[in-house]
Amino acid sequence: MRRVVVTGLGLVTPLGIGVRRTWKGLLDGKFGIVSIKDKGPQFANLPSQIAGLVPEGRKEDGKWNAKECLRPGDERRMARFAQYAMVASEEALKDAEWMPSQEEDLQATGVYMGSGIGSLDDVYETTISFEKGGYRKVSPLFVPRLLINLAAGHVSMRFGFKGPNHAATTACTTGAHSIGDAARLIQFGDADVMIAGGAESCIHPLAIAGFARARSLATDWNENPEESSRPFDRDRAGFVIGEGAGVAVLEELEHAKARSANIYAEVSGYGLSSDAYHMTAPREDGQGPLLAMKHALRHAGLKPGAVDYINAHATSTPLGDAAENRAIKELLLGEDGKQKASEINVSSTKGAIGHLLGAAGSVEAIFTVLALYHNTLPPTLNLDNPGDPPETFDCNYVPHIAQQKDLHVALSNSFGFGGTNASLCFSKM
Repeated sequence: MRRVVVTGLGLVTPLGIGVRRTWKGLLDGKFGIVSIKDKGPQFANLPSQIAGLVPEGRKEDGKWNAKECLRPGDERRMARFAQYAMVASEEALKDAEWMPSQEEDLQATGVYMGSGIGSLDDVYETTISFEKGGYRKVSPLFVPRLLINLAAGHVSMRFGFKGPNHAATTACTTGAHSIGDAARLIQFGDADVMIAGGAESCIHPLAIAGFARARSLATDWNENPEESSRPFDRDRAGFVIGEGAGVAVLEELEHAKARSANIYAEVSGYGLSSDAYHMTAPREDGQGPLLAMKHALRHAGLKPGAVDYINAHATSTPLGDAAENRAIKELLLGEDGKQKASEINVSSTKGAIGHLLGAAGSVEAIFTVLALYHNTLPPTLNLDNPGDPPETFDCNYVPHIAQQKDLHVALSNSFGFGGTNASLCFSKM
């Protein structure tokens, strides 16, 4: 089986534009979660008035400015999630130093880009316009902006990539599925290089209302946004919606070596499973996440004891964090695992940026790759009192401050509504 490595990274997150800025902000304990109640009366009347927003401002300051970040016409043609995907893809390709022009290389390069929800803004605004003014009020760009696969389409068109052009939409597991599926396309010879990830931009009153009605969102910290996302903490009470994009350049190992590419890590395993249980709630016993992690390690040919770090899905919900914590401990404290819970290194970066939905899996996979590359455990912010009950939350959750650790193997977990689970295994080269 052909081996797959990561050679380029790109990020757009609530901590800023770019990998270097986002990673530094994460390690420095900065927050990207802010109040949104001043964005209009519809937001001010919602039970949850906080979100992980991509900061707007000057590009040179690492902030989002569509006029500076995009080419002329892109803002009109592309929905915001696709814009984020394009900017992250451009960074990842530059980082990988992969800008092919030969036909053979273009045919061997593909794009796999997903989104959980896509452009809710376009659906909402166009529906209102159609109700008021009929057919002529619908933009000819409505459907192209709406389609989730257009993020991949735009990236393919921009750079002339003629390999696989694909998209996943599996709720909050989208980004992880995109990277895992893209790696398999390379393994089976459908491409030598894949640009893979997820993008999301749905900070919209309707989206927040829907998640709030499902009792998924944090509602008790509207006056203290930075304290709202609390993975593994006993006071956690819901996730914080976020936006952004994470894109990785995946490459067949020999192809990367032949051009002396910088290699961040190997995609050594990919596991999938289903809870087969409930539309939105996880199984309390954590069997779905456990199966996904087991499958990822099986594909990697590794024992649980080889895992040095897990970047948890942990969204700050009472049930979800507890189920994943249970699954992680069951996996790593077995016969081939660690001797005690305190040896398990696990953190959730959602304390800093919130839950980026369809982009979460790819953004957090990139954080996991960077953790391996820099031998650094990113912190779980707002973790003051692990648990409920505390005796079951006895791992090293890297509270508040990043930790230095010699890392060789790491897992990145992502789970979504509908009970879909994925785990990516990365290994240091």
